[in-house]
Amino acid sequence: MKKLTGSICALATPFRSGALDLDAFVQLLDHQIAGGTRGVVVAGSTGEAHALDQAEYDRLLTLAVKHVGGRMVVLAGTGGANTEKTVVATRRAQALGADVALVVTPYYVRPTQEGLVRHFSEVAERGGLPVVLYNVPGRTGCDLEPETTARLSGHERIVGIKEAVSSEERIAALVALKTARFSVLSGDDPSALRAIGLGAEGVISVAANVAPAAFAAMCEAKLAGDHQRAAMLDEALKPLFDLLGVESNPIPVKWALQELGIGGADVRLPLLPLSSRYHALASQVVSALPAPMVQPRHSSAA
Repeated sequence: MKKLTGSICALATPFRSGALDLDAFVQLLDHQIAGGTRGVVVAGSTGEAHALDQAEYDRLLTLAVKHVGGRMVVLAGTGGANTEKTVVATRRAQALGADVALVVTPYYVRPTQEGLVRHFSEVAERGGLPVVLYNVPGRTGCDLEPETTARLSGHERIVGIKEAVSSEERIAALVALKTARFSVLSGDDPSALRAIGLGAEGVISVAANVAPAAFAAMCEAKLAGDHQRAAMLDEALKPLFDLLGVESNPIPVKWALQELGIGGADVRLPLLPLSSRYHALASQVVSALPAPMVQPRHSSAA
């Protein structure tokens, strides 16, 4: 497989009246194709993976592979709190046609660093897919330390890390691990430009749901050394970054997608739709995005 670089979108999962909205999901996939996104994550944290049953997970991943497979990489969220269950989920994602498994650190159980080495090694060796590590301690209560990532980065089936810790020290330590096979990807939209400037090769983004063209262009410009254009695009995206942080992900991004005409704002309990005090702000931010950053409200998606 090609090395993972550029803008990769962590897709939201559209719901309508409690069920999957597959028409809106196709529309969202088309939005990513038109915007130049290099890859998509199905059933990650932005996709409310915790709220999907197995049949829904299968339908989403199968549809994504059918619709965009061959045009962009399809990553499947397969991580869980137990190693054996994660291996099984990764094998299932392989059977459904995913290219890569995005595997979050085990949440809630708080493993040791040695436990993390064993966990990710087992998934890489037995899951059947290349693995991207995902470190987001603010959500999981578990931090994959750079020294541990260094041990894992030599595994032939571990091909990158999505790092949500945005400190310069953390990104610099990980960038030192880059190889022709192992990618370092930001997992934090507001600091993604800085991370790429430090040597990261792209970002797995929430904001790319809403503005895929701008996010892809920002990444491409920075990677190509066009720092002025990259900074201009990043500045234009800052109001969107701020909006997407007002409540827990994916609450704001689903409301913003609704503003674009891509699905509804439904989330599943215990999440609730965006609080009314932010509705006007969401409309203002989405409507103020420059035209090249977004697609028309009416998609050609079937």
